[in-house]
Amino acid sequence: MTRLPPFFALRALAAAARRRSYSRAAEELAVTHGAVSQQIRKLEAELGARLFVRQGNAMVPTPAAERLAREVERAMGVLQAGVAAFRDAADHDPLVVSLDPQLAARWLPARLPRLMSEPAGANVDFIAEERMADFVTDGVDVGVRYGLAQEPGLEKALLLHERLFPVASPTLAAAHDIQSPEDLLKAPLLRSRHRPWKVWFSAFGLEDPGGGLEFEDSIMLLESAIQGMGVALARGALVEQDLANGRLVQVLPHAINNEFAFYMAWRGDNPKLHRIHALRDWLTAEAARSQP
Repeated sequence: MTRLPPFFALRALAAAARRRSYSRAAEELAVTHGAVSQQIRKLEAELGARLFVRQGNAMVPTPAAERLAREVERAMGVLQAGVAAFRDAADHDPLVVSLDPQLAARWLPARLPRLMSEPAGANVDFIAEERMADFVTDGVDVGVRYGLAQEPGLEKALLLHERLFPVASPTLAAAHDIQSPEDLLKAPLLRSRHRPWKVWFSAFGLEDPGGGLEFEDSIMLLESAIQGMGVALARGALVEQDLANGRLVQVLPHAINNEFAFYMAWRGDNPKLHRIHALRDWLTAEAARSQP
């Protein structure tokens, strides 16, 4: 492949040929007269031919330079169209968000009407999945995950700290008259492999009594608590609506925090970055309402 001259030198040629002036070309390109003159000289040296002839106050391109300038203008038009199409796609293609299933099921739905009424919610596609999507190969723009936010090379924003407290159905809570952490030692406990009761009990100087149903899926865990099957250790953000509508009650005010959190991650070189930032601002504002 033939090596092309520097792009700016070709731009200087095209502008000077069109304007018949190095000075007016310099104004168009926002550089000095000397910079244009230097680029033209370098281009003449590389091509081995004179490109302009002075006629009075005008710099007139040679016929060969005129032809080259037209081709440069045509090529620049193609480039500009390509860039415009790229930007148009960045503005109008869906913003694909990979979302933690628990957040998708129990936190986002109540907020979707507000999101859809905001510019940040325009043409957003949500995908609920457990794994952290690959931003290069999966066609995903944003990931909203639960964990420690330690993935290298990504930009991140904290959304929700994890705050854990016991919840139960109103009927079960009343039946067991739970007034203190010690009372939970005698209550039926629903267990999650991801949020062991041992951590909560130890925070109040107690031993985990063991026993109880264990769930891999947190959504099923909370639904079982709603059905009165036992007391669950819940993330505050995921039971807001259930507490508000009375399907669950917080049986004790005792809560613990830990280092895990829901966070948002994305690539800093994503062409949809302005839309990602708008979604980030909206999500962080909504998350702030959920914090205790």
